[in-house]
Amino acid sequence: MSRAETAEDRRLDDARQRKKHWKRWGPYLSERQWGTVREDYSADGTAWEYFPFEHAHARTYRWGEDGIGGLCDRHQMICFALALWNGRDPILKERLFGLTGNQGNHGEDVKEQYFYLDSTPTHSYMRMLYKYPQAEFPYRQLLEENRKRGRSAPEYELLDAGVFAENRYFDVLLEYAKADYEDILIKITATNHGPDPADLHLLPSVWFRNTWSWGKDLRRPAVRKSPGNSGSLCAELEHWQYGKRWFLCEGKPELLFTENETNYVKLFNYRDRVPYTKDAFHEYLIQKNKQAVNPESSGTKMAAHYAFNLAPGESTVLKLRLTDLNPLGGLDPDAPLLGTALPPGPNERPALVPPTNDFGAGYEQVFQARMKEADEFYDSRIPKNLSPDARMVTRQAYAGMLWCKQFYHYDVDTWLEGDPAGPTPPASRWQGRNKDWTQLYTDDILSMPDTWEYPWFAAWDLAFHCIPLAIVDSDFAKEQLVLLLREWYMHPNGQLPAYEWAFGDVNPPVHAWAAWRIYKIERRMRGVADRTFLEKIFHKLLLNFTWWVNRKDPDGHNIFQGGFLGLDNIGVFDRSAPLPTGGHLEQSDGTSWMGMYCLNMLAMALELAKDDQAYEDVASKFFEHFVHIAHAMNDIGVEGKSLWDEEDGFYYDLLHLPSGEEHFLKIRSMVGLIPLFAVETLEPEIIDRLPGFKRRMQWFIDNHEDVPEHIEMTQRSARGVRRLLSLANRKQLKRILKRMLDESEFLSPHGIRALSRYHLDHPYEVQVNDHVSRVDYEPGESTTGIFGGNSNWRGPIWFPVNYLLIESLQKFYHYYGEDFKVEFPTYSKRELDLWQVSSELSKRLTRIFLRGKDGRRPFAGGSDLFNKDPHWRNLILFYEYFHGDTGAGFGASHQTGWTGLVAKLLEQSGE
Repeated sequence: MSRAETAEDRRLDDARQRKKHWKRWGPYLSERQWGTVREDYSADGTAWEYFPFEHAHARTYRWGEDGIGGLCDRHQMICFALALWNGRDPILKERLFGLTGNQGNHGEDVKEQYFYLDSTPTHSYMRMLYKYPQAEFPYRQLLEENRKRGRSAPEYELLDAGVFAENRYFDVLLEYAKADYEDILIKITATNHGPDPADLHLLPSVWFRNTWSWGKDLRRPAVRKSPGNSGSLCAELEHWQYGKRWFLCEGKPELLFTENETNYVKLFNYRDRVPYTKDAFHEYLIQKNKQAVNPESSGTKMAAHYAFNLAPGESTVLKLRLTDLNPLGGLDPDAPLLGTALPPGPNERPALVPPTNDFGAGYEQVFQARMKEADEFYDSRIPKNLSPDARMVTRQAYAGMLWCKQFYHYDVDTWLEGDPAGPTPPASRWQGRNKDWTQLYTDDILSMPDTWEYPWFAAWDLAFHCIPLAIVDSDFAKEQLVLLLREWYMHPNGQLPAYEWAFGDVNPPVHAWAAWRIYKIERRMRGVADRTFLEKIFHKLLLNFTWWVNRKDPDGHNIFQGGFLGLDNIGVFDRSAPLPTGGHLEQSDGTSWMGMYCLNMLAMALELAKDDQAYEDVASKFFEHFVHIAHAMNDIGVEGKSLWDEEDGFYYDLLHLPSGEEHFLKIRSMVGLIPLFAVETLEPEIIDRLPGFKRRMQWFIDNHEDVPEHIEMTQRSARGVRRLLSLANRKQLKRILKRMLDESEFLSPHGIRALSRYHLDHPYEVQVNDHVSRVDYEPGESTTGIFGGNSNWRGPIWFPVNYLLIESLQKFYHYYGEDFKVEFPTYSKRELDLWQVSSELSKRLTRIFLRGKDGRRPFAGGSDLFNKDPHWRNLILFYEYFHGDTGAGFGASHQTGWTGLVAKLLEQSGE
């Protein structure tokens, strides 16, 4: 795709070639570090209770840091974030509040209002909005009210507490603009939307991640008050990795200093190691303890304290700068100069970089330039035919995805052993969580599903994140996929780590699909076919594919198990636990994912074989393996029963009981639609270029009578015979789509449901030992506790599987063309070809976020605030999943991760 090169493209190119490290600094600071597995040193793996929110303000983290709208370097040595106090809260607001997995009636849930509004891929410009109530933050009310509620009740949210009534809140807008790759300008704009004057304390803070208290590296960084320019105050930071940096603050705020150390007296009634602790600013400001901060103006954590009383409608602006330029000035802004080193002169500084004493026109010019460049970059990525509303949704989707890039540090072996300076962990940990993953060592920037609710990577989520990310930053997308396949992530046996709560859990194998898609997206966007990337990742995927074959098809029958496979509570039983009936499941989705995996690997092997004939043999292997899987799934299963139910025209899981009995688990769910994902067309022009593969394929077809059932060869082009490989043949496809496109079953006004609405009136039940297990259609929140009860696959709409369904329909259309039509919706007598069906589904999904003719956005449900209020109506939350009937958002509220696929759908299919 030909497009004009923008300034941001040039920065991406500089970063790619390592000329300038434009990605060294970014929004890599998590919104939550407490309550994570990394910080859990308990005997029984109770992560939420071992390090609760109540400890976070006074207790040092071992593996990472957190803060509101923060920024840090890629190794999180130096951190910046904003702390706030409204004069009423019982604690300093240094991090977002939410309920733990055991406190919320639907699992963990952040109870704040914040929005990621913009970011470029190099983070040359970023914008984030936090809405801070003027009333006392209702910590106890949120906790107690949610405790009272059962799983069938809605969650009690911050908006329900009434703290935004009469607009009594502050909009706090954080903006970042890089003057250069090591020179970051920070602007904070706070606005009083309420009817009365209101107090607001802002404490922009800089600190070091504590790497010195654990007994392994005793080097201690320092921040101290430093000479500054007239009209600003300055703190000098010195770190053994980065040398010196300076934090400049316009005006004359009060500079406060302390240590990033635990307050042992407060939390554990032990003697403190140091006199100044992590919670010093809370103690100083709220408890009026003036001895809490270091009078010598030095430490490992500092804040600039600004105090305001804002009139109704009044705004105030803080201008800050974190830079590698040494400022000129004295210890006292009014004192004579002390002869410190001069910052670079105008001829030495890159264009636009203002002098360190310029918080006026030069400072503002950087922001204006970076905002303009951000607009130009997204104008080159977002289709011009989209409406302003759709472009805004797309822009915020990309912003959320880029803000979800987080620093993630976890050395499992050290975590299990404990630190030299810490207590010895309980011996039980060596028999507990992640004990088999001692090779795993992470110290990287990773794409997270959600910055608060899921501040840890998840293997299959990450694969979906990389699809829209490839449009704006293909380098980062490729790096993410390669990273999870590196030897310090992948298990020696070839398994990919799932997520920190249980690295050994099994996620769907979508890495190969994502790699192939990213390769093609980059080729289209940049005109570059990165065969080195494709070859590198292909070889590592061979190891993972072998793990799947050896571990999840133990009998070698080409029918796969796998457990819950990311679909949490979709089954009548917990599919990751031993079955209460005994026996085992043959999984329709597990087998289908492996069919898809084969075809993804086949496509990559054929591409690589264009330049290296050695890949022809590997391509033959995946071609034949796919046919064996298709035959097993549709014809014989393991013991003579296929996973296809001819009576219902649908795929089901098959339950094998110890007695030898077999039963379909007749739940009409996404499990039966996933077989559609395994589809690929072999074009004659590709096959004819690979004579070795062509001969082997033809021999295999001629010598296996059942092959024609799984390879359709009815279509011809000017170049010869086209072949369709798919688990579902033409007749099966028609029958599946009849159910999928039925509005009384899967088809919702907002996409495809994860469970058929048929089960609203026909719940599926299984009785085992006087206990009845049941699956009902539940279009919103889950009423079960399976997998913590914080997600629901029994009726809602999920973007990742909907995206794959859309792509599969497009592939089927590529083969069948306009001759294959179905009713859309079923029984409507309106026939569409499969490309048109895919487009209709895409538009139903994107309309979840777009303002409708009634002025409402479905994701916001019945909220008048989000639908009508001028200060809220253009703020988009990208939820984890959506109500199967109304499209209202549920689950994690900032899971732009895979819900960010909406940007790709708008790009390819429009509105």
